[in-house]
Amino acid sequence: MIQRIYIFKLSFLVLAAVSLLTSCGSSKDVTYFRNREALDQAAKGYLVDARIMPKDVLSIVVNTTTPSAAYQFNLVTPTTQTQIQSYLVDNDGKIQFPVVGELKVGGLTKTEAEQLITQAISPYLAESENPVVTVRMSSFSISVLGEVNAPGTFTIAREKINVLEALARAGDMTIYGVRNNVTLIREDVNGAKSYHTLDLNDANIVNSPYYYLQQNDIIYVEPNKIKAQNSVIGTSTSLWLSATGILMSVATLLVSILK
Repeated sequence: MIQRIYIFKLSFLVLAAVSLLTSCGSSKDVTYFRNREALDQAAKGYLVDARIMPKDVLSIVVNTTTPSAAYQFNLVTPTTQTQIQSYLVDNDGKIQFPVVGELKVGGLTKTEAEQLITQAISPYLAESENPVVTVRMSSFSISVLGEVNAPGTFTIAREKINVLEALARAGDMTIYGVRNNVTLIREDVNGAKSYHTLDLNDANIVNSPYYYLQQNDIIYVEPNKIKAQNSVIGTSTSLWLSATGILMSVATLLVSILK
């Protein structure tokens, strides 16, 4: 009888140990905007226009009062007569635009690029023309990786996305994602990278200059300590449990022999 009680206690301790190893942290660690009551409503948010960077792909359309006047600036792709040709920004931030030649658009916002192109083409148009230039970024994309449910790179058609929308695209963080230490990696027009820490537990993140993302931004969500510990013990847990099972079987056998 005593031996059976011993085996029962041993089994209980094994199950308790496994439970502790795989338990999760406090629920407050996985809550967004914990202090939303203290949000500074008067603070001004940062909605910054994205700037054109090397390797961006631009769609540029020129419209004029006289349609034929814009034809020379709206090149179409060789394979179709309806799709406007795109422009790849080179490493120096330049594009080759029809008629006017080389234009440096790197580092400009879309509005600034539209103004630059308008000025460049005006000498080739009648004085009565008032051209309208529209610039779009065909390659505006962001990447989300780490402790999210669907990591990947996402193309943003409207060229405007905040960090929460990006996480939603990636299926939100897993329960193991560290919400107060999200890393944003950003590259400037010269290729230099900067690293910024975002605290999504803090409601004032909406007033951060990094709340809205720029093209080519990378968001990394690191795992919490529980996930890190589980990953360390994960490969050995099955062996450990197997060994424990063998020991319990031996103990049971000894109890039967010593009856």
